Amino acid sequence: MKLTYPACFFKDKETNTYTVELPDLPGCVSQGNTLDHAIQMGTEAASMWVLRELEIGKPAPNATPIEEIKPEQGWFTSFLLLDLDEYVAKNGQQPIKKTFEIPAYLNAFAESQGINYSHIIQKQITEMYYSQHS
Repeated sequence: MKLTYPACFFKDKETNTYTVELPDLPGCVSQGNTLDHAIQMGTEAASMWVLRELEIGKPAPNATPIEEIKPEQGWFTSFLLLDLDEYVAKNGQQPIKKTFEIPAYLNAFAESQGINYSHIIQKQITEMYYSQHS
């Protein structure tokens, strides 16, 4: 699952570090020694924040349109792209294996199309989840 959120950045001239805050994720703030590092840290913090919400049965918050974000003076806005599947894979959270059966003709069709069953099932369940939790 991929999500995009606006993020506000601030460069502290004294420490030469960047702070990143995600307005749609209350309390989600991080920092980095460079802008690239702040983006990485903000993405990681936001991914953890959203996954915690999903794990307790809450939906991921909707992203505010970036033009509606009004950063404080000295701050600038950009987007962070969260790839939750990649984050989970990197951080050792194991997916749950499921076994299922389909008719042979559908299997033949899926194989001829190079269809990834896991991807299709995850996408469909995610869409159903969000349609019920938004």
